[in-house]
Amino acid sequence: MVAGRGYVVRGYEGQPWWLLILRKINIVIIGITGAFVLYTRSSGALYVSIGATLCSLVVKALKRVIRQPRPLLRSGKKKVTYGMPSTHSASIAFFTTYICLSCAYLPSHPSLPSGQAIRILPPILSLPCAVVIAGSRIWLGKHTLTQVAVGCGCGVIFAATWFYLWTHGLNDYGRQLEDLLQQHTYMIR
Repeated sequence: MVAGRGYVVRGYEGQPWWLLILRKINIVIIGITGAFVLYTRSSGALYVSIGATLCSLVVKALKRVIRQPRPLLRSGKKKVTYGMPSTHSASIAFFTTYICLSCAYLPSHPSLPSGQAIRILPPILSLPCAVVIAGSRIWLGKHTLTQVAVGCGCGVIFAATWFYLWTHGLNDYGRQLEDLLQQHTYMIR
């Protein structure tokens, strides 16, 4: 349909355009994460992206163990993969939890601006985004509420554990890695 007075833009299976964006939100999140790692050159940012990837892989492995089917799609077709727990929900819950913990407890990276805004804005922006992304899995008919809730729980637990590992020793290796990379970057320039 055409956008305009009294019209709604509809796309895939008659869904609103904003759900179409959320359908492929994983690509957007990967792009933002990659850009952030490249911009900051932070071992901590790289560590978070590795954690999110591992969280996703663990949840995918859990799906194969649990083997709970997805809900029927609106078209009446059933997707071949399993739905419990939701990988998208786990990943966004991981990122959001880690962002909130980092802003609350870690010092800001030197490549980022200093001040209260850098501590307050990321959680304020990421929390509603996480709710919308997790909710979209239900609205799109990809998962049930239970599958999304379990996915979010997996992401929160994985992020809290990953954060604990970072703050209890792995950050020392991260600093060494950053120092090593800075030396090589300096040599290249």
